[in-house]
Order: sequence, then structure tokens, then C-alpha cells
Amino acid sequence: MTNFYVAWPACTPSRASLLTGRYPQRNGIYDMIRNEAPDFGHRYTPEEYAVTFERIGGMDEREVILPAVLRPAGYKSGIYGKWDLGALRRMLPTSRGFDDFYGFVNTGIDYFTHERYGVPCMVRNLEPTEADKGTYCTYLFQREALRFLDEHAGNEPFFLYVPFNAPHNSSSLDPTIRSSVQAPDQFKAMYPTVEVETRVTDRYRYGSPATVATPQARRRDYRAAVTCMDAAIGEMLDRLEAKQMLDETIVVFFSDNGGSGGADNAPLRGHKAQTWEGGIRVPCLVRWPAGQIPAGVVNDEFLTSLELLPSFAAAAGVEPPPGVVLDGFDWWPTLRGEAESPRKEMFWKRRDQIGARVGQWKWVQMGEQGGLFNLEEDIAEKNDLSQAKPEILAMVKERYANWLREMEAADPRGPFRDF
Repeated sequence: MTNFYVAWPACTPSRASLLTGRYPQRNGIYDMIRNEAPDFGHRYTPEEYAVTFERIGGMDEREVILPAVLRPAGYKSGIYGKWDLGALRRMLPTSRGFDDFYGFVNTGIDYFTHERYGVPCMVRNLEPTEADKGTYCTYLFQREALRFLDEHAGNEPFFLYVPFNAPHNSSSLDPTIRSSVQAPDQFKAMYPTVEVETRVTDRYRYGSPATVATPQARRRDYRAAVTCMDAAIGEMLDRLEAKQMLDETIVVFFSDNGGSGGADNAPLRGHKAQTWEGGIRVPCLVRWPAGQIPAGVVNDEFLTSLELLPSFAAAAGVEPPPGVVLDGFDWWPTLRGEAESPRKEMFWKRRDQIGARVGQWKWVQMGEQGGLFNLEEDIAEKNDLSQAKPEILAMVKERYANWLREMEAADPRGPFRDF
């Protein structure tokens, strides 16, 4: 898919929306659940970390997520990787509908120590664990996903969610590590040798001077981390094929946001944490031969991550959660080429940043930057038509205002309201 969007330009709200089928402003997770102190070089003790917002905040337990929707149809579910929706026991995946969990509970970790700024963060089901400390985390999530598939009986339906850490920056206070993406040496060796690995800078955002990775080292490490992840996905697909389940299994792959500030998201403008296209529009791949999804087809229909829950529910033959307002729809008729996408609009709000798309028109407000853009002709958002099309700008702003009123009326529950 080339016209696919996530619901927020960074990880936590984006993940909450794909699992609930609801806008961040409706499910209550409309900002990051993270501590800001490490941005200023603070190192938490485990005892101090235990009472911080990152440790006690999470998605309201009344929100119904995808594995709980699929469970009545007999689906067994596993999640291996990044959870990011709450670290308290009642908020962990196995308390929310998943049958099995191994991974970390916050926004990012060191790929090898599995610590977040010095605090251990890996969990198996409901219990913290350091059993695999020292092993590259992509290998661990691959191992657990393959175990889940090996233990699966062929006649039982399953839902496997593998939210890799890669290629997120490493969450370490060491600037040499934090300024790059960690990757195994064997995958680094697949790319050209880097002559200079580090440099000293007096412009490091977390304290200067600092020794950081060079741009060449960052690019190599990023590529290596992605290649390692790609190999892990290939192993999972091979395992499904060996079990003669590949064509019957729905496979969906996408990112939770656009590339970070150091990335080149061309031809899209902007990056992660922004409401430009580069922060919210991501590639999405779908494979399901048994569902009559044609292979090798490029789909340009307007679709989003909000469609996942209702689409998976439809494929499983289960009803969406009763009494819950969903913001997505069943995308299978659109992916089969039987119908145009029902989606005509989408809205984003990150603090004071706004994005509103109605049809081909998109209004962006990014501080002093922004404007009105015709995405059919200007996917790079270069040509501001605010002055030339004031009536269209007014229409898009009105649709956004209506959406915002609807979200406020929904009385979103969660860590940013329940205090």
C-alpha cells in the first residue's frame, strides 16, 4: 500500500490505535508514556524508576484490544517485542487478552543489555527477567515467535504480533550507543567498512561535548539492524511454509511511524514526531493468498492502521466489541479490488501539531510552518495553497473542528485524563 497512514507520528499512541481500532484521542493514549529526565542525562535507580510515569502509566484496562476480540473464535495469541502500553501487571499483554508475552514494556531499550537507561526492562508474561541479557533482542523475538509457531497445532487459529525494537535508536545514556542503532557484527559486515566510527561533538542534544557515532556508522548500523530484522521475518515465513500454513495466514507488515529526524523519508516531507506526510504515512505490505488478495499489486487506496482490528475481526468471523466505537472498517473488499476505500478523511493531533486530510486535501499546522496541500499533485507538501484555495482550507479546518469536538465528547480515558 502506498497511501497508508498510522494514527500518530510516534510509537505509543500509534500502537494503541492499531490494537484498538480507535483514534488516540478516543482510546486515551494520545501522547507518549515516557520519562523525560534521561533526555537531560539523568540515570534512574531501579527503585526511583519504579514510581515514575513511564512505570505506572498505561492504556486504560477498559479498552478492548485485538487478541481479546479474536479469543471467542478460539485464537491463541502471542506478542514478542515492544509492548509500550503499560508496565504494571494489570496492563501487561497477558492481562489484556494475549496468551503469551516476551519482550519489553516501554518505548525503547539497549539491544544487548535490554535496559532502558540502566534499568532492566524485559518481561516474560507477568514476571521481569534478565535471563537473556547480552543477546541481541531481534534474535530473542525471532526465537520466541518461532517457538510460538512450533507449538501451534495446525487446526487452531492464531494471532502472532511481533513488534520488533529494530530499527529504533538505542535507549542508553552512553552517547556512542544512543546516537545510533545497535546491530550484530555479522550484519554490519554485510555493508562497506566504515573508516571512522565515532566523532566528538559539542552539539549533542543530551549534553556536550559527547562522543557519538559518525553519520557513516549510523547508516551502516541502521541498514544492518533492518537486514537482521528482515532475516528474522524470513525465518517466520519459512516456518509457516514448512507447516503448510503460509497461504492461509494473513501477514501484515508496517512501521508505527515515519523515519526519525536523521532519516530521509523522500519524497515525503518531515519525519517521526511530525504531522507532515513523512511522520505518518508509511508503507504497508499485506499477504493473504487464501483470502484472494492478489500478489504483486500496488494499492493506492486511502487506508490506515485503524482498519486492522475490524478487518482481522471480519476475517476471523467475529463481531467487533459491543458498545465500542471503532474508527476503522473492514478493508478486505478494498484490498481485493472490489470496492473503493470508504475512508475519506483522517485527522492527527500531537500536542500543538495538527494534520487533517479530507480527500486529496491536507492541512498541516506545525508551529509557524504548515499550509494546505493537494496530495494528488504534491505528495512532498511543497506548494502551500492556503491563499489560492481559502474555501477548501476553511472546509478542512471545519472537518477537523468537528472531529475534535467528537473526540472531546468521547471523554477519553487513560493516563492523561484520570488524575
